Amino acid sequence: FNVLANNVTVPGFSPLFPDAHCTSDGDICLMTTGEAEINAAVSVTSLWLSDKFDLTSTYFFITGIAGVNPNVATIPGVSFARYAVQVALQYEIDPRELPSNYSVGYFPFGTSSPDAYPSSIYGTEVFELNDALRKEVVQFAQTAKLNDSDAAAAYRAKYTQEAARASPSVVECDSATSDVWFSGKILSDAFADATRIWTNGTGVYCATAQEDNATLEALLRGAKEGKVDYSRIILMRTFSDFDQPYPGSGSLYNLRFSNQGAFLPSLANIYLAGIKVVEGILKGWDSKFKAGIKPTNYIGDMFATLSEDIKPDFG
Repeated sequence: FNVLANNVTVPGFSPLFPDAHCTSDGDICLMTTGEAEINAAVSVTSLWLSDKFDLTSTYFFITGIAGVNPNVATIPGVSFARYAVQVALQYEIDPRELPSNYSVGYFPFGTSSPDAYPSSIYGTEVFELNDALRKEVVQFAQTAKLNDSDAAAAYRAKYTQEAARASPSVVECDSATSDVWFSGKILSDAFADATRIWTNGTGVYCATAQEDNATLEALLRGAKEGKVDYSRIILMRTFSDFDQPYPGSGSLYNLRFSNQGAFLPSLANIYLAGIKVVEGILKGWDSKFKAGIKPTNYIGDMFATLSEDIKPDFG
């Protein structure tokens, strides 16, 4: 697919990435939002506000690299999410000033405990996507031969978790959004707990992200206005690094100095797994995907913005 055949400048896109790049027939388009939540929200909102596209039957395929929780998956594997959880939307106290009975400096708004459900809700804490669609596209992605490297294989062998030591694969697990690029077991465990608690025990945190909840909120507002179909969103991340160090090493080393050997393979795997999804949707367009994949679960935000009749199955 030549996505550079038709380049469309869209007002409101990132100054670094001002164009949407499309095939000549317009069946496939590619945009880059820019990094972190503000860039993602503004760029995606600008997309659906533009009069240059009809997005009402578009499948939105959100991709990017991520850190990975070694308890769930490994570098440079691939994940597809049902939930995106804004784990950094919490109170924070510097760990050096924490009460002695606190294990982590993050705890949900309106509470005084890290293991509580937030009682003050902003609405962007959790987004749930179409799980039936996820299962369809995971089957496509699993046919890809993923990229790997000797360096990545050697690095993941330093971990004790079975999931971390395994060969890279395509897995189903969830995305944790934070503009802060964190490292360490304490924060990883805290955000895994937040993901589990905020989704009523259903979500499994594996992928770090800076943009996902912002992108999904922008698309949700577009869906509310009838501009996009929220049931046609796919969220894929590939793993460039572990979110915590292996035994005997430190969190700073893990974050800034380790050579995990997975950055370039994770970039390659965006294409290798992603192209299988694109090809599968196009091949099955007339028979299945044009009509859409009907959700079997709740989709949307914590406020049930898209449906007054169907309430979230979390909260």
